[in-house]
Amino acid sequence: MTSVAYDWQLTYDLDAFLGRAGDFLRSRPARHTVALTVTDGLRRRGTDRFGESAPLFGALERDGAVGAAFFRTPPYRLNLTSLDERGADTLAALLADAEIEVPGVTADTDTALAFAEAWRRRTGSTAELRRSERLYGLGDLAVPEPAPPGRARVAGEADRELLARWYTEFAEAIGEGGYRDGGGWADDRISYGGATFWETPDGTPVAMAGTTPPVAGQVRVGPVYTPAPLRGRGYAGAVTAEVSRAAVATGVQAVLLFTDLANPTSNSLYQRIGYRPVSDFATYDFR
Repeated sequence: MTSVAYDWQLTYDLDAFLGRAGDFLRSRPARHTVALTVTDGLRRRGTDRFGESAPLFGALERDGAVGAAFFRTPPYRLNLTSLDERGADTLAALLADAEIEVPGVTADTDTALAFAEAWRRRTGSTAELRRSERLYGLGDLAVPEPAPPGRARVAGEADRELLARWYTEFAEAIGEGGYRDGGGWADDRISYGGATFWETPDGTPVAMAGTTPPVAGQVRVGPVYTPAPLRGRGYAGAVTAEVSRAAVATGVQAVLLFTDLANPTSNSLYQRIGYRPVSDFATYDFR
């Protein structure tokens, strides 16, 4: 791992990054859920799973201990753990001076804003708020009643085409279309049973919910998707409750999910199921 200024350590080596920052990420698994699950996926599926450009990782050391970390898997935005304003400014300076492309940032609300402001000062770029999200953690699961007719079923190889299409539709609906191939996403989820359908009694899939593999004692639910013509019938709540129940049954310490704060329906639904707020996050695009 190459040492750089401002106590930031940058590397393209995943194992070196995890050797340095892994304990720090696992120390707050809920707040660091995205970093944990993404790096776990890179280890399982290869560092080229999101594209040909190599992922970049970084850790900030203070008094010999890691206090913050980031990763960027092109073409996605920079993903940061919590930083104060000084940490955000030193990172922005480092990346700008090195002419490293940063199309945007995702972090907890305060950190995302601090980095966006620092990046504006260093580069002249403007920051556009793309999305505000809330991370929830499952408390006591409450299965919605009455459940819609049908049952849950884990998706398999025969479902690849439908999973890929629904993932693509979901990504486009949240403004993230074009970042990842739907077929690759489907292959990954099928490989460990990480996608579940809600089916009508005749076996027709009407909604899906994904889950990450267990890592650092937590599983994250997502995406949850129901095609537009089928919404409002309880399918999303039913399939979310089922994958949440299945995750709890594995013995993990936490089950998490993100919701878009602009969608009051989903936020209300997940709270009825038993999810409770953990932290708010924001995503900015840089122009």
